[in-house]
Amino acid sequence: MAELVDRFMVDHVRAKRKDGTAEFYRDVLDRIVKPALGTAKADKLTRVQVSKLHSSLAETPFQANRVLAVVGSMYAFAARTDIVAEGTHPARGIEKFKESRRERFLTSDELERIGGAIREAETVGIAWTVDETKPTAKHVAKEKRSTRIAPSAAAALRLLLFTGCRLREILHLRWQHVDIERGCLFLPDSKSGRKTVILNAPALSVLNNLEWIGPYVVPGDDPEMPRHDLKRPWGAITKRAGLTGVRLHDLRHTYASFGAGSGLGLPIIGRLLGHTQAVTTARYAHLDNDPLRRASESIAGQIAAALDGKRPPTVTPFRRKAARWKMHSYN
Repeated sequence: MAELVDRFMVDHVRAKRKDGTAEFYRDVLDRIVKPALGTAKADKLTRVQVSKLHSSLAETPFQANRVLAVVGSMYAFAARTDIVAEGTHPARGIEKFKESRRERFLTSDELERIGGAIREAETVGIAWTVDETKPTAKHVAKEKRSTRIAPSAAAALRLLLFTGCRLREILHLRWQHVDIERGCLFLPDSKSGRKTVILNAPALSVLNNLEWIGPYVVPGDDPEMPRHDLKRPWGAITKRAGLTGVRLHDLRHTYASFGAGSGLGLPIIGRLLGHTQAVTTARYAHLDNDPLRRASESIAGQIAAALDGKRPPTVTPFRRKAARWKMHSYN
């Protein structure tokens, strides 16, 4: 199994899948599949073994179901390349866990707290408490008892909020794809293919204030390479803001929720997010309440007026008199 995983990653995933997808596959296979099934014979792996692994992940149903999907994809590849016999599919027929869609939208108050935490983190740093009772506490220098984040990390978080982009679209963004004059990002390859992102004034301000030190807008430790993730800065900021269970992807949902709540219309929001199918944007339909609010106000306004004895003016319909036509006969 371990050998099959490596070959699958090299010959199929890395060659034919986008970087974000490949990274996801590698994480699932290295962190979950290999430790549990790596020593098993690939052509002898049973449905019972895969089902047992799936069941062990019951507390994280989304992750458990993705394991089934990745193993299934790997065995389809193995069958096509004659590594295993045609029809060998130990993940087939295993019932998936029910998944509840997570939709977390930040409120204005929560955004204010996040904004304050980002400003604190990029300037003075977010202070953290040292347990003075521990023997190692005395070795922690006073000036190191706070967490500061890089300006580029703070900029990345703001860009995620201001553009609604996906995480990799910002972390892998190159300066050559930024058109300040036209106010656009021209992404050559995203999850949905080529994509143009409209840059608003706040996003443009973030980009204008960033230092250009390499090909990437958000560089990693090596300026020639992009930053790998934002887990540590995001964790520090959400903790400082008093928020729990908020993912970076929820910033994209928040961007969409503000647009839907403002009555901008789902087609416009879908285009801003880069959705290629209307059904993808439909998840925000329940927030698009502007037409419903106007209708509700109109109905309740009429009822309230009636309760107060204020009747709308009665309009008398205009009755047209029937014309009298004389019939003439012509010989």
